[in-house]
Amino acid sequence: MPKNKSHKGLLKRIRISRTGKVRHRSAYHKHLSSHKSGKRLRQLRNDPYLANCDTKRLEKLLYRRLRGRTAPLASIKRSPSPAAKRAMREAAKGE
Repeated sequence: MPKNKSHKGLLKRIRISRTGKVRHRSAYHKHLSSHKSGKRLRQLRNDPYLANCDTKRLEKLLYRRLRGRTAPLASIKRSPSPAAKRAMREAAKGE
């Protein structure tokens, strides 16, 4: 069976932080900003992280688990470090 490929167009438009949150650029903020009000431009600047429901949609395109703006860190299962793996192996041998 072939491997699943992540959506390359989406990967070019987002950044995934180390904690699994998804950062993106706000729409309507790139150019033609002279006629937009200051309030509108300020609101476009803040919170570049995706919400949980949108992040859930992107998981299907990227074939990986992601974390939304309000999801807890515990929602992501992290693989153990090499030192932790070694300790687990030694503990299993000791039993």
